[in-house]
Amino acid sequence: MKILIAGASGAIGQPLISFLRQFDQDVYGITQSKERAHIIAEKGAKPIILDVLDRDAVNSAVADVRPDIVIDMLTRLPKEYTPEAMHKAAGLDSKIRLVGGANLQTAAESNGASRYIVQSSGFWYEQGAGLADEKTPFAFNATPGIAAGTKVYAEIENRVLKARKLDGVALRFGFLYGPGTWFCSDGNMADQVQKQQFPLIGKGQGVWNFIYIEDAVKAIISAMDCTPGAYNIVNDSPMQLCDWLPAFAKFVGAKKPEILTEEEGMAQRGADSVYYATKLRGASNTKAKDEFNFRPRKLEWLA
Repeated sequence: MKILIAGASGAIGQPLISFLRQFDQDVYGITQSKERAHIIAEKGAKPIILDVLDRDAVNSAVADVRPDIVIDMLTRLPKEYTPEAMHKAAGLDSKIRLVGGANLQTAAESNGASRYIVQSSGFWYEQGAGLADEKTPFAFNATPGIAAGTKVYAEIENRVLKARKLDGVALRFGFLYGPGTWFCSDGNMADQVQKQQFPLIGKGQGVWNFIYIEDAVKAIISAMDCTPGAYNIVNDSPMQLCDWLPAFAKFVGAKKPEILTEEEGMAQRGADSVYYATKLRGASNTKAKDEFNFRPRKLEWLA
């Protein structure tokens, strides 16, 4: 089977290649960076250096490979998880996902692919009681940055799940943690927490959904032959910020986080940060468990 991964040199792409190569799959990996192509090759895949915003180049590359499955992990996220960095990166990240993803999907449909798997969001759900499932709307009326992000994910899912020529799967990942992510012992979040730069805002009642990077990879593997549709790929115990952040601080050897009122958080960090701290909603992974026996591990810093 031929499998084409877009975003192959990223935090998900690298372990995904390694996992697929264990089963002797024929894997191709797209990257825009010539400097990172060697990472893909060292993992055992065939690197394709490509600008996904170039529609003709994408179609030519996909036509050469003629993959059976395309895995779209396209992102352009910043190295730092800060309000300023996220705001600055949002425009290009959205363009890469929307325009680049559309180019990739069109090429996949035109060149015989049977399945298209795409990364989506498992943490921007409309507020309400209990855990959100896949039928719960995204938080379209949230703060400006989050509302804009939900619209991007909704457009991506609409494109993928309504495709006529291939089976579409949208994996709604929680916040990724583990090697190569912001949330690991040597990642940007650890650095911020150690420097007292990531405060607990208000009561910290916002509920965060996490997923370990290897569990995300296993979900992608399962999505290669699951029933098409959307799936929440999150761990079993969504947690309030007031619970997970102090535990994470202890895990990385930091002092307890600074506490800000919502007013202070608004002034210092902005509306999106206050929303993350106080209004995020937990999500249920029941559908993924029922469909493909998804079994995520416990949050690392609580083990």
